[in-house]
Amino acid sequence: MALQFTDANFNDTALAGGVSVVDFWAEWCGPCRLIGPIVEDLAKEYDGKVKIGKVNVDENPEISMKYGIRSIPTILIFKDGQVVDKHVGTTTKATLADKINAQLN
Repeated sequence: MALQFTDANFNDTALAGGVSVVDFWAEWCGPCRLIGPIVEDLAKEYDGKVKIGKVNVDENPEISMKYGIRSIPTILIFKDGQVVDKHVGTTTKATLADKINAQLN
């Protein structure tokens, strides 16, 4: 299951080293509902290797503003606390897996 990142726990979880994948979303966002199951599947597949989670932009405005999230869904990939890749809009599971695997090598 994907982690729930918030303004309060973001630095201690998503940025705590290694690779993290963060899906910025909202309940009212149709494309977010399309990508949600993909994020959940990836969270299961990469369990123990990559931290994969979601940030609800309506409930966590600070972290959303910090990373300049203007469109959702936006997926940021972090490595050792730094943004190394970004994807805006819907995508395929294979595309996201490729982006994650590129950071693990």
